[in-house]
Amino acid sequence: MTWNIYFGASLLPLFNALPAQIPFRVTEVFRQFLATNFPMRAKAIARIIKLKNPDIIGLQEAAIWKLIPPNSNVVEYDFIKILLCELNKLGLCYKVAILNNNFEGTLPSSSNNLVSLHDRDVILVREYSEIEIIKRQEANFVNNLVVDVGGFPITILHGWSYIDACFRGTIFRLLNTHLEVNDENIQIAQANELISGPGNTAFPLFFIGDFNANANDGSITYENLISAGFKDVWDISGVGDGFTCCQDNDLLNAFSTLSTRIDLILVKNFVDLDVIRVTVVGDKDSDKTKTKLWPSDHASVVAEFNIGQYC
Repeated sequence: MTWNIYFGASLLPLFNALPAQIPFRVTEVFRQFLATNFPMRAKAIARIIKLKNPDIIGLQEAAIWKLIPPNSNVVEYDFIKILLCELNKLGLCYKVAILNNNFEGTLPSSSNNLVSLHDRDVILVREYSEIEIIKRQEANFVNNLVVDVGGFPITILHGWSYIDACFRGTIFRLLNTHLEVNDENIQIAQANELISGPGNTAFPLFFIGDFNANANDGSITYENLISAGFKDVWDISGVGDGFTCCQDNDLLNAFSTLSTRIDLILVKNFVDLDVIRVTVVGDKDSDKTKTKLWPSDHASVVAEFNIGQYC
C-alpha cells in the first residue's frame, strides 16, 4: 500500500509571503490543519488499512505538527504515533521499518505561539508477517525546491527510504518516496537520482509513493521511469481510472474531485511476477470520517502480488 496521508493543510499561503504577513499566514495554515482533524482521519485510514491488511505500507506526509506556546507545554500531533495507535485499537500491529526526515520549519503565528511542521515519509511492516528485513537505507535528494518564506530562502527537502527484504525465498527492494510537485525540472532530477541511486540494483524492485507525475498525461518524470525499465502495475491489473489526486484542501468536498494518477506502484527486475490485483481505496463516500472529511486529499493504491516460493 502507498498513501499520501496529507499534512492537513496547504502550505502555499506561506510561499512568497512578506515578513509582516507570515504570522497571519501561519495561523491560517494551522487552523486549516486543525479543521481537517488528523486524529479523526487516522481512524478512517486505519479502518481502510484493516480491510486490506497489507504486509507493507509506504506513507508520505507522515508529519509532526507542534503548537509551541510561550509559557506552556508543547502540543504535538505525531501522525505516525496517532495512526499506529488507531491500528492497534483494531488489533493490527505495524512497526516502523524505516523513515526519512524531510523538511522541518518553525514560524510564529499571529496568536503569539510558534508552529512547527516536520515532514516525514515512512515504511511500515506488519508484525508477524513473513517479511524479513535485511537492510534499510534512507537519504534526502540532492535536488530540492527552494522557496521564499518571509524573505528567507527555505529548502523544501524531500527524500527516499528503502528496505531490502526476503519473502518466501525471494529477496527484493522496496523504496518509498515523495517527489517535488511545484517544479517539474526538480521533480525530474529527483526521479533521475532514484534511477541512478537506489534503483541501480539487480534486486527485484518496488518503487512506491507520491510521484506527483501524472501517469496519464505524458509526464516526463513518469516516462523516464518507464524508459528505465519500470512497469506500472496499474497497467497490468488495475481496473478503472486509478485516480488518486486530489480532494479539496479542506477535505469537505461532497463529491470526489480525484482526477490524476500520481500515486504509483512501479516494479522492475522481476523474472516472474504475478500481479493478483491493484485497487484504489480511500476514494469512496463510505471511506469518509463521521464528520464527512475525506481520509486524505489523496487516495491510496494497494497491490497484491505473488513474488516467490519457499526455499
